[in-house]
Amino acid sequence: MAKKKRKERRRESLSALNLRQRKRYCYFCKENIDDIDYKNVNVLRKFISDKGKIRPKRSSGNCVQHQRKVAIAVKRARELALLPYYKR
Repeated sequence: MAKKKRKERRRESLSALNLRQRKRYCYFCKENIDDIDYKNVNVLRKFISDKGKIRPKRSSGNCVQHQRKVAIAVKRARELALLPYYKR
């Protein structure tokens, strides 16, 4: 008996519950943005949780390259006090 692949099993379980997983996309690839500026705080806030943590790739939908650039930009903005390290 062949084992089913993980994605197939997940797809079957979601379809059994009538749930569909939303297609995620990279915001920066869609908008054709190559450089992520640490001074553009409004864009960076989209990728920070309400507690001030950087959202993971699985929840933000970013690709690997842009997720890495977002993390660097957020950390740089934190050092310059443009973004908080922590929110209550």
